[in-house]
Amino acid sequence: MLGVDVLASRGFDLLRGKRVGLITNHTSLTGRGEQTRRAMQRTLGGGLTALYAPEHGIDGSIKAGVHVSTRRDSVTGLTVYSLYGPTRKPTPAMLAPIDVLVFDLQDIGCRSYTYISTMIVSMEAAAENGKLFVVLDRPNPMGGWRVEGPPLEPQWKSFVGQVPVPYVHGMTAGEIAHMACSRGWVSSVPRMTTVKMQGWNRSMVWQDTGLRWHPTSPNIPYATSPFYYVATGILGGAAAVDVGIGSDNPFGYAGGSGVKPATLLASCQRWNTPGVSYSPYSRNGFGGVKLHIDPRNSTDLTGLDVMLLTEINRLTSGKTVRAMSGSKLNLFNKVFGSESLHRDLLRGTPGPVIASRWQRWVQSFRSQRQGFLLYA
Repeated sequence: MLGVDVLASRGFDLLRGKRVGLITNHTSLTGRGEQTRRAMQRTLGGGLTALYAPEHGIDGSIKAGVHVSTRRDSVTGLTVYSLYGPTRKPTPAMLAPIDVLVFDLQDIGCRSYTYISTMIVSMEAAAENGKLFVVLDRPNPMGGWRVEGPPLEPQWKSFVGQVPVPYVHGMTAGEIAHMACSRGWVSSVPRMTTVKMQGWNRSMVWQDTGLRWHPTSPNIPYATSPFYYVATGILGGAAAVDVGIGSDNPFGYAGGSGVKPATLLASCQRWNTPGVSYSPYSRNGFGGVKLHIDPRNSTDLTGLDVMLLTEINRLTSGKTVRAMSGSKLNLFNKVFGSESLHRDLLRGTPGPVIASRWQRWVQSFRSQRQGFLLYA
């Protein structure tokens, strides 16, 4: 049972008699597939007073990085304030019509995805404007045990890295919200409550939940997409590479301009990647491998991302990294959380060496997060 289902089973008791604002989109659905905003409006009537939409908009169709405009919602008739336009943090004027701000978005479990960033800045706005903040919790589609990837250095904090968790954190939105309040990751701490799920445990990936997957954004169409996003998302920020955007499986490819598929395939097959296999492909002048990832794989997928990037860079004689500059390089560093990867790639540091550097920090994060985990 999702957080929204648990709250609905109690007649939305937390919200009764209050003016409610809902941070929502097309993934905000009950376990039966009803839109959260429709279920709330049916029970609370005029108590639901405002909606707020993150990146990709309320219907999830707007492409990555494109501004979302404030508009009227055809389902409820309410104003949908944009949290991915001129401002990403709700303004006092946006929060004036409400007493409580509810967060109900399906995240994918990777630090560079912006829905958790929306939650964090909205928590700060709720605190600054005296509003209660409620998280309706949802599963981490990659499960609660997978923790991997580099830390976020403070100078690279951005909307694609708002909290200093590993690239893959293995936490739910509710767990991150509590950790953020306790660890000072929010500038102001709101009065807050999380409505926990029932029946979810850390060993469950999405395929174990019995829930239907709804694409969280245009390039995350399947329940397996978060794994592919982690395996090639950093690579996708380099120059003259192909990760399969616009294909049958976005983020399911790893290719470089002019790379011979058989050469990259031979490298990949030498690596130890349990639950991940490869087949050769070429398209649009790019050559490389198509990835096949079992959701229950035990490979460090962030490490694999770095290995693919270092190998494609080597096979293109360094052009893949040398061609990066300006805003593209800046975004690449923000996503990784440091400029160290770019530096290492220029020096030709081997992928396994780069990936080995975050292992000790990941172990330390695992113990730091322990007190904030809400599920067994």
